[in-house]
Amino acid sequence: MKRFLLVALIVSLCICACKRNAPASEVAEEDIVWPLGFNTDTLMLRENSVRSGEAFTSLFNRLGMSPSEAHKLALTCDSTFDVRKLRAGNRIDAYYSGDTLSPVLEYAVYQKDKINSTIFKCRDSLALWNYAKPVDTLAKYTDVTINSSLWNDMIAAGASPMLILELADVYAWTVDFFGLHQGDRFRAFYRQRVCDDEVIDIAGIDFAEYTRGADTLYAIRFDQGDNGNKYWNEKGESMRKAFLKAPLKFTRISSKFTYHRVHPIHGVVRPHTAVDYAAPAGTPVYALGDGTVLSAGWGSGGAGNMIKIRHNSVYTTGYLHLRGFASGIKAGVRVHQGQLIGYVGMTGSATGPHLDFRVWKNGTPVDPLRLESPSAEPINKENLPALDSLYRMYKVQMSSHAN
Repeated sequence: MKRFLLVALIVSLCICACKRNAPASEVAEEDIVWPLGFNTDTLMLRENSVRSGEAFTSLFNRLGMSPSEAHKLALTCDSTFDVRKLRAGNRIDAYYSGDTLSPVLEYAVYQKDKINSTIFKCRDSLALWNYAKPVDTLAKYTDVTINSSLWNDMIAAGASPMLILELADVYAWTVDFFGLHQGDRFRAFYRQRVCDDEVIDIAGIDFAEYTRGADTLYAIRFDQGDNGNKYWNEKGESMRKAFLKAPLKFTRISSKFTYHRVHPIHGVVRPHTAVDYAAPAGTPVYALGDGTVLSAGWGSGGAGNMIKIRHNSVYTTGYLHLRGFASGIKAGVRVHQGQLIGYVGMTGSATGPHLDFRVWKNGTPVDPLRLESPSAEPINKENLPALDSLYRMYKVQMSSHAN
């Protein structure tokens, strides 16, 4: 009898120990937090995309909901999702229960972008919620020497091409990115945002160095907290100039500033007090600097759609032959440097799509390619010591990377 009780006790202790050490696979499903809010593994997935011109109710009717239920789901959306902002081409994943012959739509996941999605519960109690994938911000360093092109060399150096856009923005007022030479070198400390092992965007450049021959241009990020400029050189001078180097991303300069040009349409010698930037129709055109729109409409003398901006008491710029204007651009509107104002076209007297760009100084035409752009306000004097410390710190770090 005693032996039987001893065996029973041992078996009982073993059972208790097994319960305490149950494997993770035996955890109740209701205790699991699913990333999208439901168990995708138990459902069939069908990948879809929003069709051009497709309305919300039509989309969900196509996925498997009845028209009345799709309408109810649309009414459920409220502020969580704007049904008017469905974008053609965006992916929407449909999850079904049942079998392939008679599938029942349970959930739909609409991908707004690479990070954000909206999940729709399509059965029983209709509901929806938003989901954002986790994003990591990583500190990075790059060292790129131009051999073929900045794009190819950036990729060869293991950096995201997105960094080019950030560098172009930082150096927009000092470096002509269309005139880079072989041997030019960029080095930078920056931060990039990564989601699902994919670079989503560049979170900011902290320090950059551009070298051409014996010349070196530094850019240091320092936020003074005044919602103003954030990039300075080592002397505390603003990297921001009064004007951009060019008002668009152009293919080539098709005609330069001259007082003796044979007009391509009329065949007579006329002054061409502008620079023509050849670019595909629809290419965005940006304001060269802060200013007020003097006019936005059809210009005289073959100008076509034209915008004229007064930047200050000295400078005025003109943008001719535009296909159209950006939303809100009209006379009297205040615009900021780099703001979208219109699109390249060939309205008026033009033989092909291009931007006829003009600059007037005190009312007199001047060559845009020879325009001297004054610097913006320097950094506040009290911030110079902190800026200098950052400059010295990054220089030491850059030297360590070089070794």
